[in-house]
Amino acid sequence: MIKLLMHGCNGKIGQTISRLLKQHDDIELVAGVDPYLDPPNPFPVFAKIDECDVPVDAIIDFSTATAVKGLIDYCVSRHIPAVVCTTGLSPEDIDYLKEASTQIPIFFSANMSLGVNLLIALAKRATEVLAGSGFDIEIIEKHHNQKIDAPSGTALAIADAINDTLDHSYNYRYDRTTVREKRPKNEIGIHAVRGGTIVGEHEILFAGNDEFISLTHQATSKEVFAVGAINAAKFLVHKAPGLYNMEHLLDAKH
Repeated sequence: MIKLLMHGCNGKIGQTISRLLKQHDDIELVAGVDPYLDPPNPFPVFAKIDECDVPVDAIIDFSTATAVKGLIDYCVSRHIPAVVCTTGLSPEDIDYLKEASTQIPIFFSANMSLGVNLLIALAKRATEVLAGSGFDIEIIEKHHNQKIDAPSGTALAIADAINDTLDHSYNYRYDRTTVREKRPKNEIGIHAVRGGTIVGEHEILFAGNDEFISLTHQATSKEVFAVGAINAAKFLVHKAPGLYNMEHLLDAKH
C-alpha cells in the first residue's frame, strides 16, 4: 500500500484526487497540506509542509508556485518522491527541480492529461510538415476566471515543443498591442482567455495561404488531471532519482 500526502489537499483538484483515491486499493491518502484547513478531511491536514510528521511514500503537489521550493526541500530532506503538478513555475523553479532530482525522483509535467500530451506530439508533427510551407503558428488557451498564471503552463509547454522542432528559431509573442508591424514569420503567438468555469482548452492554429489547420484539446472535468497525477505517483514511488515526465509514464504504460 502506497501512503500518499496531498500538497494542496483542499483545492479543487486536491479534493478530486481525495475522492478518486477511494476507488484504489493500492494507494492511500494519509495526510494533506493546505493553508486553508476547511473543509474537514478524513486524514490529518497541516497548514505548512514542515509541520507534517506523518510517514509517506510519495507526495502529489497541486498548490501554488511559491510553495514548490519549500515542498522540494522537505522531500529532499526525507527522500520522498514528488509529483509536481503546480503550474506557473519560473525557469529558476524548474532549475531547482532539476537539481533536486539528482537526489530524489521527481515527476514534473505542465499538464497531467493523456490527451494534452498526445496533442503536443501531434503539434510537433504538424510543425515539421507545415512550418516550412509558410504556415503561421498561434496558440490560444482558455481557462476559468480563478486561474492565476497566464499563459498556462500547458500553452508554454506546447510552444516549447514546437520550438524544439524548429531548432529554437522562433520567438514568442504574448501581446500585439505595443507593436505596430506586420506579423513576422519566425513567431509563435500565445494568447490567454480567462472566463467563467472553463476547465481548460488549448488550440494550436496553423494558418497558411487560403487554408488553416486547428488542433484542439478540451478538458470538461478536472478528473483528467487527477487521474494522471495518481498514475504518476504509482509510477514514481519505486524509481531511482531523476526527473521524469509524462512521456516516461506513457512509455511505461505502453
